Amino acid sequence: MKKSAKKSSGRKYGAAASKQVETEMHEMKEGKLKSGRSGKKVTSRKQAIAIGLSEARKKGAKVPEKKS
Repeated sequence: MKKSAKKSSGRKYGAAASKQVETEMHEMKEGKLKSGRSGKKVTSRKQAIAIGLSEARKKGAKVPEKKS
């Protein structure tokens, strides 16, 4: 007998989370996105996505929990 891989039900990220990330990416491209405490300009794509997901989490959107 083969073991079937456990499938996750549905999407991992909700539509609201995706919209928030899109907004943050747009701000980064315009040069308006600043990081947390230091307030330095964000230039990294990955950092912009992380900020977007973090903001979405705060607003209660469907986003998986942070790994660490």
